[in-house]
Amino acid sequence: MAVVRPFKGIRPRGDIVDKVASLPYDVMNREEAKEMAKRNKFSFLHVVRSEIDLDDSVNQYDELVYKTARKNLDNMIKEGILIQDEKPVFYIYRQIMDGRVQTGIVGCTSIDDYMNDIIKKHEFTRPEKEIDRIKNFDYCDANTAPIFLTYRKNDDINKIVNEWIKFHKPVYNFTSEDDITHIVWIIDDENTITKINKKFAEIDYLYIADGHHRSASSVKVGLERRKQNQNYTGNEEFNYFLSVIFPDEDLFIMDYNRVVKDLNGLSVEEFIKKVREKFEVEEYTDKGQYKPIQKHTFGMFLEGKWYKLTAKEGTYDENDPVDRLDVSILQRNLLNPILGIENPRTDNRIDFVGGIRGLVELERRVAKDMKIAFSMYPTTIDDLLSIADAGKVMPPKSTWFEPKLRSGLFVHRLSD
Repeated sequence: MAVVRPFKGIRPRGDIVDKVASLPYDVMNREEAKEMAKRNKFSFLHVVRSEIDLDDSVNQYDELVYKTARKNLDNMIKEGILIQDEKPVFYIYRQIMDGRVQTGIVGCTSIDDYMNDIIKKHEFTRPEKEIDRIKNFDYCDANTAPIFLTYRKNDDINKIVNEWIKFHKPVYNFTSEDDITHIVWIIDDENTITKINKKFAEIDYLYIADGHHRSASSVKVGLERRKQNQNYTGNEEFNYFLSVIFPDEDLFIMDYNRVVKDLNGLSVEEFIKKVREKFEVEEYTDKGQYKPIQKHTFGMFLEGKWYKLTAKEGTYDENDPVDRLDVSILQRNLLNPILGIENPRTDNRIDFVGGIRGLVELERRVAKDMKIAFSMYPTTIDDLLSIADAGKVMPPKSTWFEPKLRSGLFVHRLSD
């Protein structure tokens, strides 16, 4: 039984929403964030990446960064850039990318559901990344970025959402600079809010699609607030965190590709010979790059040539939801034993390129600072749900969701 409840959202003024809404904090580096927010005082990057307002000599994890985030958030509220709804409501958030639509409910989910595994996970988190968002949320006294959740589709919830959209006007409707349309409706009718509460209460599990670090950080902030408030009732806002919840059928996962700096001391001929032990290797002679069109096939770009790799039978267990993932097959049969990438989370010889950048980006990286690239077939949403249900963990960088949730559209205050 999943708990999803409304909240009094802090959100942009309608006439400047397109200027406030920013890409998520974790899809760009400091330099890119600074450039994106350049000459835009409204950008929410001033809150989620507040180091852009400080000298480059200031470490991005310095306490001053988080104090600046709080100051910037307070100023945006004081200046009327952000406004707060007067009563708890749900929101509908629709994104349209290349004609494909995903529509979710924006509300708050329970830190107890997270701890009790009603909100299921599929990734490990890194402590330093958790600490960063813990400090951002704690200093700002707010969830400044939502968690991206999913659930197995529910026709009743779809009907409620579609009916509301049919008869109500959106409060926001804008297209961001990356050509993605963002539309938001407010659900402020008590009967409809109650229906949504009840329908989510009938759902067994929610799943983290994207935002494992943000959710873990939100939970730890909530637990710390409980320690500070021994008489807490469980109804306080710090017991909940900001989430956008989409049905699984709406979601789109792109390929998450790999580039590696060297061949681990091997010549090209030695390397390909070793690869042939576990993969069928074919030189790709058509124009352009090789993009895998089915599971267990991979593209490989080396010495200016593209190859198609096909995993041989016996190199994976089709009955194991983690073992059969293409990212697992490549890691276990090539990246680790041949290229020496034992831990892709920490090895600086490997980097990851989201599919949104295209396969030309793999060629560019090989020309610039890498030796070899691998194009992947995307992990599916069914893979993700199966692994989470089995209580297992995906390898790092297995999924790249598009479109990304914009930051700044919704803020959830923890002390309200």
